[in-house]
Amino acid sequence: MNVSLNQISSDERHILKNLYSLYLHDLSEYTEGLDLSSDGAFEFDSFELIWKMEGVTPYFLKKDKTIVGFLLLLERPFLNKEYDYSINDIFILKKYRRKGIAIALVKELFKQKKGSYFVVELAKNIPAVIFWRKIFSALNIDFEEKKKMIDDEECLMQSFHI
Repeated sequence: MNVSLNQISSDERHILKNLYSLYLHDLSEYTEGLDLSSDGAFEFDSFELIWKMEGVTPYFLKKDKTIVGFLLLLERPFLNKEYDYSINDIFILKKYRRKGIAIALVKELFKQKKGSYFVVELAKNIPAVIFWRKIFSALNIDFEEKKKMIDDEECLMQSFHI
C-alpha cells in the first residue's frame, strides 16, 4: 500500500474546506456544539487561521494519488513547550476506513516527526477512542490517558512519545 502525507497549499484550501464539512458532519453525532451554517455546510470557525498561524499544518492523506482524508498537525510555536506535536484533527473518508490506511499514514507521520505528542477525542466519540487505542496497540506506543473538560465537553487526552 502506497500512502503519503502531502502538505496542503493555500490554493487547495477549497478541497480541505469541503473535507472539513464532512468531518464535522461525522463529529456532530457526538456533540451538541456543531450545527449547519446558513449555506447548509458544517464550518470550522477557525478555518482561516490554518493559513495564518505558524505551527499549524494541514496535510492531505493519500493512498496512491487519491485523497482519502486530511490531518491537521499542530506544533511549536503554536503549542506550548510541553509537547512537540498534536494531531488536532484526522479524517478518513468512510470508503477508506478499516483498511489499515490510517495506521499506515499515522506511522508515516511518526517516522517523519519524532517527539512528544498528544491527541484529544470527545469521550462520547467511541469510534475515535477505539481508533487511537488501535493505533497505540498496532505501533506499540505507551501512552498516558487523562479525562479533561474542553469547551464544556468531556474529552480524553492521550500523551505519548515517538
